[in-house]
Amino acid sequence: MDAPLRLRGHGLDLAADAYGPDDGPPVLLFPGGGQTRHSWDGTARLLGNKGWRATTVDLRGHGDSDWAADGDYTLDAFAADVRDVARATGRRPPALVGASLGGISSLIAIAEDDEATDRPVASALVLVDVAPRLEPEGVARIGAFMLGHLDGFASLEDVADAVAAYNPHRPRPSDLSGLRKNVRQREDGRWYWHWDPRFMSPGRIDEPRSIRNEDRLERAAQTLTLPVLLVRGRQSDVLSEAGARNLQSLVPHARFVDVAGAGHMVAGDRNDVFNDAVVAFLEETLPV
Repeated sequence: MDAPLRLRGHGLDLAADAYGPDDGPPVLLFPGGGQTRHSWDGTARLLGNKGWRATTVDLRGHGDSDWAADGDYTLDAFAADVRDVARATGRRPPALVGASLGGISSLIAIAEDDEATDRPVASALVLVDVAPRLEPEGVARIGAFMLGHLDGFASLEDVADAVAAYNPHRPRPSDLSGLRKNVRQREDGRWYWHWDPRFMSPGRIDEPRSIRNEDRLERAAQTLTLPVLLVRGRQSDVLSEAGARNLQSLVPHARFVDVAGAGHMVAGDRNDVFNDAVVAFLEETLPV
């Protein structure tokens, strides 16, 4: 991995990590709402070792990226960041890999690009457990989890307990040091998620709001002509099989991989299966 990067988004700077050779085919990976770029570390390292230039990017207001001074966490703002970062890759359009909110933002960045240029935003798109039609109950569970801990945690053990309660099928880690990538300890001694609380303020765009943007997202999906891969966690309560099939009806050329034993956090739940699917897709659409 190279030294941490600062990439220019739409009016602010985004934190990023890059893996692989400078001249490798570019792949940009965007996490879901409430997550950080470190959720992609394993996948990006693998892609880098195979010759791609894989760059993981914190969304605005998340991880080490700038918080929006004006509190703008609309879908338009996230998509504009994706678009600006993608265009700055220079050599050729990158493949975009987006989980949940990162996927929706990538979809809109591609489909609603109105800049007068012959260079497309992306060469391929991987949507990870997200599509225009999501399950309200699963999305609400994400919102409840994020809103339930705005006052922080007394210890990393409490953080681990909360994550285990949300993802009961994933083993609780014995080494809690990795949690420091997603939380920060403040002067009061408590640990807080490393994202701007305004991201979840009423009226802001977050993952639950995607339900109310269903028509917009379906229209966006219907415009896609670039290669598309949809990866779903078979145990996901956010994207159902029906939701995945709806995406395929909107994008008939899209490929679909259903990962057994994985929930909404597909890359973390079954990283080996997920990585195999992404590598196979990129070998055909953006070969080294």
